Amino acid sequence: MSADLSKYRNIGIFAHVDAGKTTTTERILSLTGKIHKIGEVHDGESTTDFMEQEAERGITIQSAAVSAFWKDHRMNIIDTPGHVDFTVEVYRSLKVLDGGVGVFCASGGVEPQSETNWRYANESEVARIIFVNKLDRIGADFFRVVKQVEDVLGAHPLVMVLPIGVEDNFKGVVDLLTRKAWVWDGSDDPLKYEIQDVPADMVDQVEEYREKLIETAVEQDDDAMEQYLEGNEPDMDVIKKCIRKGTRDLAFFPTYTGSAFKNKGIQLVLDAVVDYLPDPTEVDPQPLTDEEGEETGEYAIVSADEPLRALAFKIMDDRYGALTFLRVYSGKLEKGSTVLNSFTGKTERIGRIVEMSADDRIELESAQAGDIVAVLGMKNVQTGHTLCDPKHPSTLEAMVFPDPVISIAVSPKDKGGSEKMGVAIGKMVAEDPSFRVETDEDSGETILRGMGELHLDIKIDILKRTHGVDVEVGKPQVAYRETITQRVEDSYTHKKQSGGSGQFGKIDYILEPAEVGEGYVFESKVTGGNVPREYWPAIEKAFLGMMDNGVLAGYPCLDLKVTLMDGAYHAVDSSAMAFELAAKGAFRQTMPKAGAQLIEPIMKIDIFTPEDHVGDVIGDMNRRRGMIKSQEPGPTGVRIKVDAPLSEMFGYIGDLRTMTSGRGQFSMEFSHYMPCPKNVAEEVIKEAHERAEAKKK
Repeated sequence: MSADLSKYRNIGIFAHVDAGKTTTTERILSLTGKIHKIGEVHDGESTTDFMEQEAERGITIQSAAVSAFWKDHRMNIIDTPGHVDFTVEVYRSLKVLDGGVGVFCASGGVEPQSETNWRYANESEVARIIFVNKLDRIGADFFRVVKQVEDVLGAHPLVMVLPIGVEDNFKGVVDLLTRKAWVWDGSDDPLKYEIQDVPADMVDQVEEYREKLIETAVEQDDDAMEQYLEGNEPDMDVIKKCIRKGTRDLAFFPTYTGSAFKNKGIQLVLDAVVDYLPDPTEVDPQPLTDEEGEETGEYAIVSADEPLRALAFKIMDDRYGALTFLRVYSGKLEKGSTVLNSFTGKTERIGRIVEMSADDRIELESAQAGDIVAVLGMKNVQTGHTLCDPKHPSTLEAMVFPDPVISIAVSPKDKGGSEKMGVAIGKMVAEDPSFRVETDEDSGETILRGMGELHLDIKIDILKRTHGVDVEVGKPQVAYRETITQRVEDSYTHKKQSGGSGQFGKIDYILEPAEVGEGYVFESKVTGGNVPREYWPAIEKAFLGMMDNGVLAGYPCLDLKVTLMDGAYHAVDSSAMAFELAAKGAFRQTMPKAGAQLIEPIMKIDIFTPEDHVGDVIGDMNRRRGMIKSQEPGPTGVRIKVDAPLSEMFGYIGDLRTMTSGRGQFSMEFSHYMPCPKNVAEEVIKEAHERAEAKKK
């Protein structure tokens, strides 16, 4: 018996830190009858945040999936993190959603982080409705935020409700379609409201906005448009169909307002999720790919009768063991059945399947296309792996994660802790693919790599709290890289002819800078067989291997192009090995001639500061070698966009708070690599040599 997929809504709630996303999720769960006692984030007890770090910092780190029901529709709600260091979580959550609710703060408006998440959602083509939250806050202004959505995000908000009153006087909202006012009493009980007529002083405004709403909606349907132009308003069902179509095509975003904290306006948002966001069958099906991530032209059609295809989008460790969250795209997932992990090529047995309602679980016998469930006890499944029917192997889109830009060395405080630390870090890497770990072969240190200072801070915190491993933490290290600035034509001969079989390989080559972002390019222009074709791969691989250790300070090299022009070989003494050694020698010989240069990661930084502190913030950024890109004055302060080197940004949040009396905020993400100034490069190279010397001892 298949469930009716038109009654399913898989939605994510995403927002900037502090826009009230977790509170909004709480209210939705309480209204849909899942929680009787409503948790407040301020008291540090909300249902979807069950890691200690989240409750303390008041931020949602791991997206939890929760199921709820509203008007006989089933909602799977994925809570996504808003903080930029966790964008990999946001990105992954978006892949498994069919629609979303973007939450904005009525006084803070469209903040830096909201832009990043909004951009991700656009790339993933996720339909959204907008909820302008915290309308009871001082400085709240619904219309200003609507204008910001247009200007800053370049999106088209379709205003569906108008607020009655603002700040302390916020009482309710007018539903423009029905021309009815929803007015709550002062008790903060979401169910205590009355449906009234539009307040007399709002009638003109309501008519003006309602006309805009209908005009925009009927553009989605030629017949409705014609009817409307002849002066007849189409009936409610037609208008709703039009809004649903426009929302699904991302032509506009139905926009609501209210206060989650005061329990006002949430019902209308839930109705909108049911009325306007797509069900799993209305979203373009996920493309299947081959191992390289190239699309095969086949799709995972959302239907229970197709072969099983499910994507592991999140792995969480909790007190019951490892939970693997799956989005089932097609087919059925049965308890006790055997599935294939197409990434590892191994099969896994499906043990217990559970549906999560925040911290509770409901055991299921099976799940099917459109469901989001968690499976217990999977062995070798990592985020992004596809589970499928062993008879029909397939891969859902390969996931690509950004490279970490910052690293720290950690070591356990007590001698016995290293094994425990290894196990804990292993679990953490499985949960978060943007978090990497490696062991420095010379010093034996464990190096953790991540997306930013906060990202690693929280990882250390999880090590201590969740896994009980106390660690010593080194100074954060920046992921410098090396590159070259000049084109050099050169030649290198490797020969060894003392008794026995000799070795001989000669190569003529060009080493030159590649385009920015190309990494490593190898091309062979050898003609006439002076370097036999079977040796080319050995040469290409040897140059690539040498790129891990630059000549200046031992950092990996970026953006190099090697062109093999000519060479010579010896019928007896030449081998792949000889040419490999020639390429290695060539790299060492030519890199210093090619103007080797140290490059550093530049971060895209978005700072918010109150007006009075703009001068201080900009002066400070100049000292940090920042390039100011733009300044935009807003109602509550100024947003400054800057490109600055990561090495100058350590501890910035503390400095920013001091400069702005605690009111400044910032977010940063990796942008690109740029050459280091001479004095910085000299310092970095000196430190690298000192580290190398220390290791030798």
